[in-house]
Amino acid sequence: MIPKLLTALLFIGLNFYAFNYLGRALTIPERVGFEAYPDTLDTWQCQGRQDLDEKVIRNLGVTDYLLCDYARPESGGLVNFYVGYHEKQTRSDSGKETLIHPPEHCLPGSGWDIVESDIVPVDFGIPGEAKRVTIARGNLRQRVYFWYQSRGRVIARDHLKILHMFADRALTGRTDGALVRVTIPIDKSDGGKERADETFREFAMRAMPPLDAGVPR
Repeated sequence: MIPKLLTALLFIGLNFYAFNYLGRALTIPERVGFEAYPDTLDTWQCQGRQDLDEKVIRNLGVTDYLLCDYARPESGGLVNFYVGYHEKQTRSDSGKETLIHPPEHCLPGSGWDIVESDIVPVDFGIPGEAKRVTIARGNLRQRVYFWYQSRGRVIARDHLKILHMFADRALTGRTDGALVRVTIPIDKSDGGKERADETFREFAMRAMPPLDAGVPR
């Protein structure tokens, strides 16, 4: 509870400082929309783009998003891949937000319980860290990896994302960024978590390089 409170206070303080002393002009970088993101990633194939409800889109505050189940039919493997891009992260005077929401806040509301959580190093062309959680609903288990990606950074920790965002606003006028999330079902046999982790690594190595066009550095 204390770290969350400190993070919230830090965010409020930095938000006040940035909006009152760094000006309101924002720089929106050029990018390629996710409609151009490939449906085929080596042996992984998108099973069909999924659409979010308009209310969900408004609540998330995303500018663009990618949501698809990628499968590897011949050798097995299934992942749900989501990327939500925010061209700016702001809070208006009316209270409307376009800030990236941490997935931990949404999972319990959708019926999933977080039973394990840690931060792990990742490197698929961009070194950084990812949050790895195991979620449960009834007898189902899933492994979820997610991180914040912006300007060539891969960040797992909320307070670092906030610090980088306000530093970028001060130095470049940019507050854009994305939430990247990869979800893998865990089978019930021994070693299910380890196989899910390996599936993540195999998928991420192919999925991340094309993402640069939609998430500018």
